[in-house]
Amino acid sequence: MPDAIFAHPRLAPLYDAFDADRDDLTAYLAIADELGADRVLDVGCGTGSLAVLLAGRGRTVVGVDPAEASLQVAKSKDRTGRITWVHGDATTVPVSGVDLAVMTGNVAQVFLTDDDWTEALQGVHAALRPGGHLVFETRRPEYRAWEEWAADVAQVTVDVPGIGSVERRLEVTDVSLPFVSFRHTYRFLADGAVLASDSTLRFRGRDEVAASLVAGGYRVLDVREAPDRPGREFVFIAERAT
Repeated sequence: MPDAIFAHPRLAPLYDAFDADRDDLTAYLAIADELGADRVLDVGCGTGSLAVLLAGRGRTVVGVDPAEASLQVAKSKDRTGRITWVHGDATTVPVSGVDLAVMTGNVAQVFLTDDDWTEALQGVHAALRPGGHLVFETRRPEYRAWEEWAADVAQVTVDVPGIGSVERRLEVTDVSLPFVSFRHTYRFLADGAVLASDSTLRFRGRDEVAASLVAGGYRVLDVREAPDRPGREFVFIAERAT
C-alpha cells in the first residue's frame, strides 16, 4: 500500500508544497534528451511533476502510480490532457514499446522484498521496446542519510494555497538495515487535525542493484552522480538487453 502522504486525500495535496524544490528532475529531462526518448513511462509518478515537464517538451508520457489521491493532483496539472494516467504499479502498466522508463525520488527504494523489486523490473522490461532504457536513482547506503534525518528535529511550517498553514515534523522510527523507517507528522493549523505518514525504504548497494538489473534482462550502461546531490545518490542508466 502507498504511504499516506501519497494516498490520503488530505495529505497528497501537501506533497508539492513541502517538496517544492525539484532540482532533481532537471537531470531526468537532460537524460531523456540524451537518449532521444519520445515515449516515456513515469513509474511512481506521484503528483506528476516530471510527467508534466516531459509532456511539455512534446513527449508522449504515461504516468503510473498506486495512489489515487496523488493521481488526482497530477491530473489537475495536466491542463491539456495529453498525459495518460494509470492507477496501478510497475507490474500493471498497459503499455509497450516505451523508449524510456524512469523512477524518480525514492520510488526504487519502496520495493522492500527481492520479489517485489524483481516484479517491478519485469513489468518495466515488458513495457520497454528492445533497446529501451530504464533510469532511476537510489540513495547510497554508505552515506547514511537517515542519520541526518534523525538529527533534523525542527518543525517546518508551510502555507499551502487553499488549505492554510501546515506543520510537518520528521522522525526516524527504526533502522534495521537495509531497511529504514520514518514518520512524517502533519498538523493543520486551521482546524488542529493531525495526520501521520509512515514510510520504509530499502537501501541497496551499487553492486546489488547492478546484479538485479542484469538478472532482470538489462545491461547497465552507466552509474552516475545525482547532480543536485553529489555523493548521496546513484543514478542508474540501464538498457533492455533481451
